[in-house]
Amino acid sequence: MKSRIIRISLLFAVTATAISLSAFIPSQGKPWVVPEKFVKMASPVKSDAASLKEGKELWAKNCQSCHGKAGLGDGSKAAQLKTEPGDFSTDLVQKQPNGALFFKISEGRSDMPSFKKKLESEEDIWNLINYIRTLKK
Repeated sequence: MKSRIIRISLLFAVTATAISLSAFIPSQGKPWVVPEKFVKMASPVKSDAASLKEGKELWAKNCQSCHGKAGLGDGSKAAQLKTEPGDFSTDLVQKQPNGALFFKISEGRSDMPSFKKKLESEEDIWNLINYIRTLKK
């Protein structure tokens, strides 16, 4: 009887600990680690009218269905995803280095597909990044 009470108490303690620790786990799961060489990478594409126009067209074709027209994570396919697409207008996204965004768009992860083969060139990814920089609140 005493050992049963100890087991129940231990199970309760483990469950309570797991529940309290879950509050510190990000909703998107593990952090998206970007290799240092990408973090330091600068964009070779100037953010001018032509780049923004191209980026906006690429966004509409490739990103809008999940991330939404304004990048708020409210696209038509967002509810079908396992992970939240995120709000690109937030400081969390806007403060990321261009190279980090380049890596994430190129490589993808989970519901986010890799675009390194879906887009014609790396310049397309840089045009997208230039456009993403306009999605501010």
